[in-house]
This record gives sequence, structure tokens and C-alpha cells, in this order.
Amino acid sequence: MKRLIFICSVVMMGSSFAVSAEEVIDYGPLAKMIGKWQTVQAGGVDMAPGQEGSAVGKGGPAVEPFYEVLTVEEAATATNASEQHLAALSYVQEVFRKRDGVKFHDQRGFFLYDKEKQMVYNVFCIPRATCVVAEGAAGERLQLKATKELGQVAESEFMHKKDSTTAFMYQLDISEPDKIKYNQVTSLQVYDKPFNHTDSSVLERVK
Repeated sequence: MKRLIFICSVVMMGSSFAVSAEEVIDYGPLAKMIGKWQTVQAGGVDMAPGQEGSAVGKGGPAVEPFYEVLTVEEAATATNASEQHLAALSYVQEVFRKRDGVKFHDQRGFFLYDKEKQMVYNVFCIPRATCVVAEGAAGERLQLKATKELGQVAESEFMHKKDSTTAFMYQLDISEPDKIKYNQVTSLQVYDKPFNHTDSSVLERVK
């Protein structure tokens, strides 16, 4: 799907930028995601490694029902190495515990669409000093993957040693009108053993 954006011409130090009066940006299937979304009443479910002193113990499966708000907006276009042309949507994902309303996850990122190669990317960071680039074939049912081995995960030295992300898999279904479904698995090496941190949710459009 194409979106029309009006661009102002800017002259700076004798150089002219954005010479076109308007630009048509094709976000492909991702255009359906533009807007504000929130979890359906049933909520989502998070299963993460338990903290020391928690009811499930250090590294045990800590299950947390949640609700979330997802805001997706048009961002920009980018050209990589003169040949890859991307259309970008920015997003903010805020996740709250159902039991007390406390926010326990904040994610900022971009959904990118490569029309020529028919690829989609989910590029995001979380405030745990971890960032991920997941990619996969474009469509309304997406399966995006990232692995540390391919250099698609960046993390701090502490996280690398103590709570490392080794892989990420994100299944996204936007085939139904005004509805988003997703399942994701973050493969961790934490407390000296592997753990699959999982999240799943269904969201509906509110704006």
C-alpha cells in the first residue's frame, strides 16, 4: 500500500535537499499497521526467566499476563549501498502487568519494507542494553528471525556474559482487518543455561 507524503525543499550551505514536492512511499503489507493498537481484553502472556528470590526461583519459568499499547507511525525512507531501498515505520511498544498496571517492557524500533527484495525487517532496542535486527519474507503472515551468529544481535558486555540473546523469532499475523496477532521467542543464555523467553498477544486497532 502506498502513502503520500509532502516534503518541503530545504536549502542549506548551497545544497538542496528533497527536491521533489511530494513522495509516494510504498509500505507494502506493513501499511496496515499504521495506527494505535491495544491488547484485547483477554490480554497477552509473557514467560521469562525468574529472578533470584522470586516465587519460581532464579531461572524458573515466570508467567506474567499483560496488556500492551502499540503505536506505529510513518517514519522515512532510506537507501543502503545505492541499491537497497527501504520504507520505514517507527513504533513504540509499551507492555504493562495486568495484576498491577506497572510497565515492565518498553520497546522502540522500526518495521522496514524492501519492495524490490520483498523483505521485511523488525529493528528494535529495549532498555536492557540489547538491540535486534530480525528479517524475513514480506507478506501478511510474517516470520522474522535473527541470530547472534549472523551479527543480528547487539548487547552490552554485561548482557553478553550474563543474559545473552542468542536468537530471536517473531511471527506476526496482520491478515485480518484491524487486528494484529504475534508470537515471539527470544532464545537466551541466562544463569549459565538456555531459556526460551516467550510472548504472545492479540491487539485491536483503537485509532
